[in-house]
Amino acid sequence: MTAATLPFGNTPQGKANIYILKNKNGLTVKATNFGAIITAIEVPDKNGKFIDIVQGFDNIEQYLQKHPHFGGLIGRYGNRIAGGSFTIDGKKYQLQKNNGNNNLHGGPIGFDKMLHIGETFETEDTVGVIFSRTSPHLEMGFPGELHYKTYYTLTNDNELIITYEATTDKTTHVNLTNHSYFNLDGESSADLLNHELTIMADYITEFNTELLTTGNLYEVAGTPFDFRSPKSIGQDIDDDNEQIKFANGYDHNFVLNNSIHSLELAAIARSSKTGIVMEVHTTEPGVQLYTSNNLNCPQKGKSGKVYQSRSSFCLETQHYPDSPNNAEFPPTLLKPGELYESQTVFKFYTD
Repeated sequence: MTAATLPFGNTPQGKANIYILKNKNGLTVKATNFGAIITAIEVPDKNGKFIDIVQGFDNIEQYLQKHPHFGGLIGRYGNRIAGGSFTIDGKKYQLQKNNGNNNLHGGPIGFDKMLHIGETFETEDTVGVIFSRTSPHLEMGFPGELHYKTYYTLTNDNELIITYEATTDKTTHVNLTNHSYFNLDGESSADLLNHELTIMADYITEFNTELLTTGNLYEVAGTPFDFRSPKSIGQDIDDDNEQIKFANGYDHNFVLNNSIHSLELAAIARSSKTGIVMEVHTTEPGVQLYTSNNLNCPQKGKSGKVYQSRSSFCLETQHYPDSPNNAEFPPTLLKPGELYESQTVFKFYTD
């Protein structure tokens, strides 16, 4: 197992590095301390050929330009917060708005646009990198000085373990996730519709035309959102269903059937073309399925192609959207003296 650190270029905040993690099987994960962005995951297909399965760029200059959060660490709060505000102990906090009247993925300058401290580590059977940073009080409007760390750990069982930790000096809301765009046929493949997907969820959180949760749970049985048994992503993606039409496909939080804080299987994605299977295990109560319906990034990706709509999917493990304003949802409050902990495991193998 190896962990290499190489220069990746300059940012307005300082020098960026690229960290290259490789296990004994040759599976490779690349990440940069700018935004804690995962830039590549190279896994073997059914013929033993290594394929990069995440969309992104080869250079820091492109990551500094506008793009749809490719591979980034999302914080302080993944997904939408209605009105860009919430109230804690009777005090209202106004966040910066970057999605109409709402706050999305932490605001216009979220954690995926921040330079982090990067530190590699190796054990007998793992290799990894830790990205750490302090988010100052009222950054993007969020209260509290937040000290956070994100661990990317690669095992010899072909698992990428993402562990999030955070502490605060003032009560705040925290909901961290990773925004990698996957295509198990290869990052340059133009289509994801034939991917087979299973999600262990009986409900989604219903939303409105602004893609804001209504606070209601929506039962998946008999709807396009029923992935409890394996089916292709494309089977119902254009169904005449109101929730589907609101998002022009899938961009929904699935309410997982697991026990909160227990690491359990959440989803399985599979490519019949490459034979690559990706399992997602998480301690989080939800996972956002996004099928890149509105992917609009004019920059060319790693293979020299512009990524098109519905060319990739995201499985963002998370607490529910707008939990700060929905008391019935699992809470996202973090108080002084508490430790925020969350873990997600991506496991790769072939059929």
